[in-house]
Amino acid sequence: MVISSLADSLARGVESVGDRVSEALFEPVIRLGVTGLARSGKTVFITSLVANLLDRGRMPGLAAQQEGRINAVYLQPQPDDTVPRFDYENHLAALSGPEPHWPDSTRAVSELRLSFKARPAGMLAGLQGPRTVHLDIVDYPGEWLLDLALLDKSYEDWSAETLERLTSRGEAATFLAQSKTTDPAEAHDEPRAQALAKEFAIYLNAARDAGFYDCTPGRFLLPGDLAGSPVLTFAPLPVDGPAPRHSLHREMARRYEAYKSQVVKPFFRDHFSRIDRQVVLVDALGAIHKGPQAVEDMRRAMGDILSAFRPGRNAWLSQLLLGKRVERILFAATKADHLHHQQHPRLTHIMEALTRDARDRASFAGAETAALSLASLRATTEEIRTHDGAELPCVRGTLLEGKQAAFYPGDLPEDPAHLMGPARNGAESWLDEDFGYMSFAPAHLTLRPGDGPPHIRLDRAAQFLIGDRL
Repeated sequence: MVISSLADSLARGVESVGDRVSEALFEPVIRLGVTGLARSGKTVFITSLVANLLDRGRMPGLAAQQEGRINAVYLQPQPDDTVPRFDYENHLAALSGPEPHWPDSTRAVSELRLSFKARPAGMLAGLQGPRTVHLDIVDYPGEWLLDLALLDKSYEDWSAETLERLTSRGEAATFLAQSKTTDPAEAHDEPRAQALAKEFAIYLNAARDAGFYDCTPGRFLLPGDLAGSPVLTFAPLPVDGPAPRHSLHREMARRYEAYKSQVVKPFFRDHFSRIDRQVVLVDALGAIHKGPQAVEDMRRAMGDILSAFRPGRNAWLSQLLLGKRVERILFAATKADHLHHQQHPRLTHIMEALTRDARDRASFAGAETAALSLASLRATTEEIRTHDGAELPCVRGTLLEGKQAAFYPGDLPEDPAHLMGPARNGAESWLDEDFGYMSFAPAHLTLRPGDGPPHIRLDRAAQFLIGDRL
């Protein structure tokens, strides 16, 4: 029985290596990770990207399409049998139906496979016919990605850092009051632990709604089937000294370590470590509207997200033998359609400034990075309005409550330092500007045959992420 089991395991291992060799040599696979923090538009990005790759009339920036080298693109079953399929058809129906609405946001890992039949470019074009290239799109919540930073922290270190951060946040007042009346050395009491964890989760949700991005552990925000389990029933405590046996401190530390080993590490092993291209979506306009503290918090979060990657150059042999490293990372500011196109370059420059530290680290490690502004699905039209003798570049769209509105969000600065400086210095508000923000519903779509949904620079994003492999 043991020999049979070992032989079976060896056979499966050989088959797995064989599959990877076949993929690397004959049908290459691009694993594209799509993530971002709450309300950054991950679901809409993937839905529009897939729709525009299937019907490529609006994708002139994708070189293989512009050069006529893509013969066909089609959906296939995703290769990971235990990962839910990204619900592309229902999400597209939500965006393109008679009463269009935004689809539900990402709450778990999902996956979708697109297969391209494309002719190679350059010297190989005349030597071989079309080949198949698979694109596996992996969707996962950005909050889970931030959890990877916990792997290097003990419970005591995490508690100290978290409590120090919470002291200046009004959203944490109730939790802090409860934690200050708790003696970590007292005997563990499960109702007490549950009450602390519940208040901590309430704080995390309130902090995320207020525009903070360092809201870890991420599964407290998206618990799924782990809701109520011990692995999500812990909270930071003002611990000092060793943890007595059977104490609340000891049990909280044990559950924190269980969270890392049973939740965070499996996510890294099964999903994240296999990604070789990545797009990080950022609602930069939302952060700017919320103020300098939200902008600075977003900048730090981008650095934390980048630290989770293992960027570097992928050779096919190293993929087979040593595991993958992320080759390309795109940082994209979403909802560019909330601005007139005159301000898009300014939004891109702000995005570059927000991610400068993160991109520098990735470039140093050998990964290629880029930043741009885009709209996965264009929900507005542009117009110029006159106000007090000045011409204001506005956008017009349908608000979530169904009313039409023209909107001028304010002038973004030409120099991103005018935002980054107050944010880094801890300013509570912008001194001489007030940046507005409005939530638009998706527009009614009338698509010609061969056209995907309207977008802004989605084709350029696709070219950076996968164009070289087509």
